[in-house]
Parts: sequence; structure tokens; C-alpha cells
Amino acid sequence: MAQAMLKPSLQGEVEANVEIKAPATKLFQLLAVTPQDVSKATPDNVQGCRVQGGEMGRVGTLITWNYVLDGKPQVGTERIEEVDPKKNMIKMRMIEGDLMKEFKSFVITMQVTPKQGGSGGVAKLNMAYEKIDENVTGPENILQMGVKMFKDMDEMLLSME
Repeated sequence: MAQAMLKPSLQGEVEANVEIKAPATKLFQLLAVTPQDVSKATPDNVQGCRVQGGEMGRVGTLITWNYVLDGKPQVGTERIEEVDPKKNMIKMRMIEGDLMKEFKSFVITMQVTPKQGGSGGVAKLNMAYEKIDENVTGPENILQMGVKMFKDMDEMLLSME
């Protein structure tokens, strides 16, 4: 009798929502237009970034990040794939760097939704990925770093008001 072998899925998606107190548009601007300021908000996670080609907030722009993941310095280059200022949304694809040693594909979407009738809102972080093989763990640690970054950026923006 033949037995079917279940193969673990190499593709997946993780997501988190973070309540913020700062205006949604300010957090979106920080992410999409002035990401060089992200390291000021969350220096334990991000040491800096630089635009490699293109213009911030524009599709096709390449951004190289220096960050720390699980206590180890990392480097990664992302390409902006989509920007929608009306929805406070930016989507970026990791194209090279340390993360690509474990993932064939890694796409990060960040969207900040304003709270109805007040300041603040919800920052949504979505990561769609394909692992290189079944021995690679999912990116839950990266998601947790993203949640911490959102909270740190929110605190910085609030302190500037």
C-alpha cells in the first residue's frame, strides 16, 4: 500500500498588528519617505539605511539596511515594489543580503490605518516568504523585530509632537 508523504510548505505568511498613538500618516512618512530616521527611533534594531538607486517613496528604489537580528549584525537590500500614500502602504521585496541565505523570496508589506475619530491607528506588518528548504525556520523572529520597531517609531513620533 502506497503512503502519501506530506511535504512541509516552504511558502508562508506571518502578520502582526500594532496599535499606535502617533498619527498614521507620520508613521507612514517615516517608513516610506525618511527611513534613514528609523535608526534614530530603534537603534537596537536598525543601525542605518542608504538609498542605493532611485528616490525614497518611489517604486523601484533600492534601499540597503544595516540591522541586528538575534544579536547578529545583518545587511539586506530591498526594492520598493508598491507605494500607496492614500492607504499609507508600502511593499518592499528583499533582493539580496543575509536573509536571502535562508529565503528564496521575502516580501514585506507595511500599512498604517488611522483610527476613526482620533489620533493613532493600527500599523500592520505582513511578511510573505518562501524558504530555501524545510530546515529553515519561519521568520517569526523578524516579525517580532518589526513589532518592536513599530513601537519604537511610535514612541519617537509621539516625543516629537
